[in-house]
Amino acid sequence: MWRRFLFAGLLAAILALSALPAVVAAAEAVPDPSGAATGNVSDIAAATAGSPTPDEVAAQVGKNKAGINMMWVLLTGSLVFFMQAGFALVETGFTRAKNAAHTMTMNLMVFLVGALGFWLLGFPLMFGNFGAIGTLGGQPLLSGGLSIGGWNILGTSGWFLSGLAYDVTVVALFFFQMVFMDTAATIPTGAMAERVKFSAVVASTFFISMFLYPIYGNWVWGGGWLAQLGSKLGLGHGALDFAGSGVVHMIGGAAALAGAIVLGPRIGKYRADGTPNALPGHDIPMAVLGTIILFFGWFGFNPGSTLAGTDLRFSVVAVNTMLAGAAGGFAAMVYHWLRYGKPDPSMICNGALAGLVAITAPSAFVSPVGSVIIGLIAGVLVVESVLFIDRRLRIDDPVGAISVHFVNGAWGLLALGLFADGTYGAGLNGVDGPVTGLLYGGGAGQLLAQVIDIAVAAIWGVGVSYLFFKFWDAIAGMRVKQEDEVGGLDVPEMGVPAYPAFVLMPEPALAGGGPAAAGAAPAAAAAAGGTVVALRHPPSAEGAPLQKIEAMIRPERLEAVRQALYEAGARGMTVTEVQGAGLQRGVVGHYRGAVVESSLRPKVKIEVVVPATQTTRVVEALVGAARTGDVGDGKVFIYPLEDAVRVRTGERGEVAV
Repeated sequence: MWRRFLFAGLLAAILALSALPAVVAAAEAVPDPSGAATGNVSDIAAATAGSPTPDEVAAQVGKNKAGINMMWVLLTGSLVFFMQAGFALVETGFTRAKNAAHTMTMNLMVFLVGALGFWLLGFPLMFGNFGAIGTLGGQPLLSGGLSIGGWNILGTSGWFLSGLAYDVTVVALFFFQMVFMDTAATIPTGAMAERVKFSAVVASTFFISMFLYPIYGNWVWGGGWLAQLGSKLGLGHGALDFAGSGVVHMIGGAAALAGAIVLGPRIGKYRADGTPNALPGHDIPMAVLGTIILFFGWFGFNPGSTLAGTDLRFSVVAVNTMLAGAAGGFAAMVYHWLRYGKPDPSMICNGALAGLVAITAPSAFVSPVGSVIIGLIAGVLVVESVLFIDRRLRIDDPVGAISVHFVNGAWGLLALGLFADGTYGAGLNGVDGPVTGLLYGGGAGQLLAQVIDIAVAAIWGVGVSYLFFKFWDAIAGMRVKQEDEVGGLDVPEMGVPAYPAFVLMPEPALAGGGPAAAGAAPAAAAAAGGTVVALRHPPSAEGAPLQKIEAMIRPERLEAVRQALYEAGARGMTVTEVQGAGLQRGVVGHYRGAVVESSLRPKVKIEVVVPATQTTRVVEALVGAARTGDVGDGKVFIYPLEDAVRVRTGERGEVAV
């Protein structure tokens, strides 16, 4: 009892002591559970004793604003970087297992090479005449550029992030823009997958990061001549592309288109009459997961393009991004479902990504209603585009990169000129008034600027990329050898298979050096160097003759058969997933619009060894459990066996099984 009183006394003393400081300070401060009173002028320390001056308050407010915006840029840029994982998963899932390591590593390599290329040359060409980075509180440190007749062509300052460019605001801009470039550079890997040399992708990544992407990017985002179409020719606000439908996706898609044309289709993609064969990806769940990661990363891609956490429009941008992506995936799902009878997971993924690509340019300028319309159109457009490119143009694009990024990047630029609702964008590119599209009474000026932008992106992106790929093909070769393509690129290109467990290789213990099992037979010990030696023994003199029962059954009957065999006395079995065909033929399906004709159906093969005296009982149990009465129930085969040996004990004959 006394322990309870002692504990209660100690607890009361602790509570009293903990409350004492609050009582003492009650006259000086009050808590702020709502947060409304926290963060005011009293939080700004004055440089001298006394109250802070107005200039000191303004300076601290400015620094806080710049800090918020810089943190916003770095955090959203990190989300964009994580999209690289999404691209890697989507592309690898949509390609075959024999090329998985090659495809996945290409996506990693693009970041490594692209970061260096953009630092060496791309960033100064793209943003060298950008001027002050106002949202980050910067000075006009990037102020060198080349212009012709007052039209800006490219930047010429900011080399190696040194000199005036060695500044917190400039490097923050570099970080954000580098991961955008990385997205553009990784898009072509999907269209060229399964037949392109790894070395060719290294070269193309340098080309995109140092030349193709930054020069066009300067024309739109770096104060270049496309951005000047408004201030100089009165075409709206000039070419606008809020987060990169054109700069990132259309340019990346253009390089993908050029690369796929130069490479040609994969072996076996087209029949003699020109109709496409389906070459399904090896891991659709992987591709779906990659799509979800990309969707997540887009919430950094588009809202982050405000370059300011204090620009509250980012909430509209985020919701528009969400709705357009959802509408795109939904439209592609329903459209394919109605057309082919089933929703294709790969097309659903492409539809969601198409909606996201399409909303990237207009995300800050349109309403949620407009974003849904843009996404719905993108979802249908991507399905039709995949079919047209595959069937009519006969361009082999394993993942749909051209349709998702090039085609829907163009649609996103065009949609901005149509659906911009006049609620945002005042002062952009030096033009007064908000951005207003044709459908909201803004006239045709903005739409015409967008059409010019689309034409320039297509001509520059496809034309220059095609010349580069043809040049590289002539000097080093773009495509792998035929035997490497047929066997898979993982080992010949990368030196390692993605899934070594699927490759027959000697186990280390069998290859020498491993301890021999106690009591191992001499024949087993003689199997050196990983060579498996099959020995033929005479029939055992002991025990009844053995028989092997082999059955091909429906996969869904496996559990019932297993239970029936156990009850019939068969204690061991081997189960293998196989494919087969008899009266029950394969099914006809569709993968990305191409017919998948399967002459084989999935089956389960069961192997059981029993004494001959038990064969009838076991077979009857197996047949009874496997039968459904429909075509395709399977067959049972019975074979005589000479002998059986239990490895652990060396027992032979019936006792061994």
